Amino acid sequence: MSKPSIRQRWRNAPAILGRNRRQTTSIHEQLLARVNQPIRGDYRIAVLSLKGGVGKTTTTVGLGATFATLRGDRVIAVDANPDLGTLAQRVPLQTNSTVRDLIADKSIQRYSDVRAHTSQAPNRLEVLASERDPAQAESFSEQEYRQVMAILRRYYNIILTDCGTGLSHSAMRGVLDLAHSIILVTSPALDGARSADATLEWLNSHGYGHLVSNAVLVISSSRAGSSRIDADQLAMHFLTKCRAVHEIPFDEHLAEGAIVDLDQVGRPARQALTELSATIADDMGRIN
Repeated sequence: MSKPSIRQRWRNAPAILGRNRRQTTSIHEQLLARVNQPIRGDYRIAVLSLKGGVGKTTTTVGLGATFATLRGDRVIAVDANPDLGTLAQRVPLQTNSTVRDLIADKSIQRYSDVRAHTSQAPNRLEVLASERDPAQAESFSEQEYRQVMAILRRYYNIILTDCGTGLSHSAMRGVLDLAHSIILVTSPALDGARSADATLEWLNSHGYGHLVSNAVLVISSSRAGSSRIDADQLAMHFLTKCRAVHEIPFDEHLAEGAIVDLDQVGRPARQALTELSATIADDMGRIN
């Protein structure tokens, strides 16, 4: 049988391209359907890392912004970092209110009362800031965290908590006790992987094994040209302990450490955030 001529192959190209586009569209639609799985009540996510500077806050904001953009329900991120957390710097500042101001407000009766204490990005993600005074932030307690969650659970469907790097801080017991799932962020470097391993071991030995088996590990390339170990080998190692592993590639906009605008995020990183959102949403159906 003779091969098709160049002209015939060129004539068939639109059909082939059309089929590829339909397949790509179908895959994207399936991904969006996963992201938009319904929640009964609220779903709480703790974002952890024992090592600073690996992209924990960036992952929190990127994931929260993706959920807020693609879903119709309310999404909020809470800064529970006792060491001058920077979460509030990643969205436009609309209020100087903090977690303690929310607790102190005894007049909260409706969503708009809570909204007065949060800042909101154009993508609809809201942020509740931590205390700006180091001593005040350090003393943020488990009881106070539980009070914050008791309020937010009444008005928000997805609640992310950006944690500090210490697991023994007072608020962390409340964070871990109330979390439905955890995201453990690490760098694609040996020291980051060791810190992630240490975190999982600590959680297992302190009664949080259920969070470990349901955890999602995020390998965040927060710096251009950062030292790397074999990503496939790293993923295989952690898949024996966690539910899933995702890699978020380096992105110049995310690396700026400033206000996050998803429209400025490059396609690879934005796709990675969407896939991470879908994996997290896969777990939402088990929550009653």
